[in-house]
Amino acid sequence: MAAHISKDAVANAETTLQQQIRLAHGTRTDCRLFRNQVGQLPDPRTGRPVQFGLARGSADLIGWRTITITPDMVGTQLAVFTSIEVKTPTGRIRPEQHAWLGAVRNAGGIAGIARSIRDANDLVR
Repeated sequence: MAAHISKDAVANAETTLQQQIRLAHGTRTDCRLFRNQVGQLPDPRTGRPVQFGLARGSADLIGWRTITITPDMVGTQLAVFTSIEVKTPTGRIRPEQHAWLGAVRNAGGIAGIARSIRDANDLVR
């Protein structure tokens, strides 16, 4: 009989991994990652739903990686939008998350799925 893993346990594992990735990248001067919590809650005064976070399907960690452009803009630094969807080893990506990552990549950004700190390192190398 397979062991049952609760949604809370998976969510906590993803949250822990997100923190580990942020801490691992926190000392880099060429990369900044921020937690992007997406959801909806009722406004306590009006009861109307209030959306928060970047956009539906947007990744758990967003930020930038600084690169230097060459040759015509030698020395100019450019922040490249970075979007990392954090998943446990068995976590599944939803269609809207897949679409978001594709849109970021198609626009020239860095985007991908990290199931470990190493995966995140490989994305922002």
